[in-house]
Amino acid sequence: MKLPRREFLHLAAGTAVLPALPRIAQADTYPSRPVRMFVGSTPGAAPDVVARLFSQWLAERLGQPFVVENRPAGGGNLAAEPVVRAAPDGHMLLVFSASNAIDATLLDTLNFDLKRDIAPVAGLIGLPMVLLVNPAFPAKTLPEFVATPKPIRARSISARRRSAVRNMSAPRSSK
Repeated sequence: MKLPRREFLHLAAGTAVLPALPRIAQADTYPSRPVRMFVGSTPGAAPDVVARLFSQWLAERLGQPFVVENRPAGGGNLAAEPVVRAAPDGHMLLVFSASNAIDATLLDTLNFDLKRDIAPVAGLIGLPMVLLVNPAFPAKTLPEFVATPKPIRARSISARRRSAVRNMSAPRSSK
C-alpha cells in the first residue's frame, strides 16, 4: 500500500507529538484542589505580601484557590517542614526566603535537607541589600566603613535573628 505524502506527514507529526500528550493532559488538571502556600513570616511582612499577590494571580489563572498560611517561627523552617513532608503533587508550596537558605547551611538540627527535599519552581522577587548609616557617622562609602575602627563599626550593626540576611552580611564588614 502506497501512502500519500500528505497522509505520511500527518502521521509523522502526530507520532512526534504523541509523547507530549500525557504531560499536556496532566498540566491541564493542575491544580485539582486548593493549593496551600506556606510563608515563614508574619502577616504583612514582605514575603507574606508577595505570597498573597501571587496567590491571587495564580488563583485567577488556574481556577483554584491558593491559600496563604503563615508560620513565622523558626526562621521560616516551620513553614518549610509541611511542604517537605507533603506528597509531591504541587498542592503545597513554600514561599522561600534567604533565611531558609542560610539555616540550611548553618543548622545541623533541621529535619530535612533543602537541597534534596525542595525543588525550585520560580523566582518571585529579588531584594537588594543596602548598607545604611546615620548621617553623622564618619564613613560615607564602603571602604571608609571598613576602615572605621572595629568598636565603632560594631555599634552600628543591627540584627535581631541569628540567621537573618542582615546578620549574615554584617559580620563580614565587622572584621
